[in-house]
Amino acid sequence: MALIPAPVIRFYHRMASPPHFYALTEKLMPWLVAIFVVLLAIGLYGGLYLAPPDYQQGDSYRIIYIHVPSAWMSLFIYVMMAVTGAIGLVWRIKLAEIVAISSASVGASFTFIALVTGSLWGKPMWGTWWVWDARLTSELILLFLYLGVIGLYNAIDDKRTASKAVAILALVGVVNIPVIHYSVEWWNTLHQGPTVTKMDKPSIHVSMLVPLLVMAGAFKFYYLIAMLKRAQLELLQREPTSAWVKKIVAEQI
Repeated sequence: MALIPAPVIRFYHRMASPPHFYALTEKLMPWLVAIFVVLLAIGLYGGLYLAPPDYQQGDSYRIIYIHVPSAWMSLFIYVMMAVTGAIGLVWRIKLAEIVAISSASVGASFTFIALVTGSLWGKPMWGTWWVWDARLTSELILLFLYLGVIGLYNAIDDKRTASKAVAILALVGVVNIPVIHYSVEWWNTLHQGPTVTKMDKPSIHVSMLVPLLVMAGAFKFYYLIAMLKRAQLELLQREPTSAWVKKIVAEQI
């Protein structure tokens, strides 16, 4: 087995250090916000103005520039929450636990947006706001999983114990992710099949696809911003008596 290079080990230990993590995120935050704003502006302009109307749905399809990236993020963030929760559970790394719980509320928000925009899109397409479709039902279950993680964490006073419980719940719930992703292929559903992630080529025109991918990038940067901000706050609440926290508080007074 190859030995891990010393620089990698040093980087790993530094990133697991709360003071270093807090300082690094403070430096990165303006850049993350700037990239998010630029991508969001480009994506919205391309999707709402430059992209042509759909030949069947007209302009009503443009809700995909919010709905689809939100749905993607709901899955991506849950996987991230489960992975970081598992790291915290196995190696007892406090920052991994914090990243996991800090991701939960952001993921729940994206899942809620995906469900709401899906209903708004489904009304003119299907003639109803909601059906117990396999994709929609499994996405609703995902929202309940996120809310369960948040509720469980807040119900336990000892946050290290709460993080363990959250990690277990997140790992159990991760089985729902492939169900959501493949539901349109496994069952007959009203929800349309994959259009971007097809094996041959996307069945969406490049003029519509590019803004969609840009919006997906913008949403990922928003997740980083929101999660890191929540992680910073969680760190300050967990270590109020630490010297580095007292120093930060003193500088802000």
